[in-house]
Amino acid sequence: MAGTFITFEGPDGAGKTSVLAALMPKLQAHLAKPVRLTREPGGAKLSEAIRELILDPANTEMDARTEALLYAASRRQHLAEVIRPALEAGEVVICDRFVDSSVAYQGAGRQIGEDAVLAMNQFATEGLTPVRTLYLDVPSQVGLARIEAHRQDRQYDRLDRESIAFHQRVRGAYLRLAEREPERIVTIDATKPLAQVVSDCLGTLHTVLSASWLA
Repeated sequence: MAGTFITFEGPDGAGKTSVLAALMPKLQAHLAKPVRLTREPGGAKLSEAIRELILDPANTEMDARTEALLYAASRRQHLAEVIRPALEAGEVVICDRFVDSSVAYQGAGRQIGEDAVLAMNQFATEGLTPVRTLYLDVPSQVGLARIEAHRQDRQYDRLDRESIAFHQRVRGAYLRLAEREPERIVTIDATKPLAQVVSDCLGTLHTVLSASWLA
């Protein structure tokens, strides 16, 4: 495909939303190609409806495998309706979460198996893999403290309410993924001030997108 697929990952409280909000205008100013920001779960009408089911705190009875399947279904629709057409049109697609999130949150966090969740999502995505993934890393205690401090300013969903042990399993899975795929996954220290994190991300993206970077 003519476009470039890049994803952002991180545990809860890593600051992905703030980083992407600051980063996107810079990318749009520096790139000759169109840049599209999208998110998971969500990004398309049907996928957003599934997002509401997954994250609704009222859905306490949701089985872990049901949750994993819903994420994969949302991802499939998002890919078919938004991501793949944009890549075929030559756009740079920046996605807030992708398959790595399911491996970390459902595979490790819910303890249903990282390999099993990866296989499910390989089917859903037909093997589409980002050319680069920026993983914003924070210790679990730091991320949860940030969530609590900004609880009134953000959605407080089912995953935010999980135990520290759950979030530590999620982070552990992310670190294993980064160790296993160092050419794809770039780890960014997200405990630094926002401006520094944005600068570090921009430097990584410049390397990936140098052919499209305006002088």
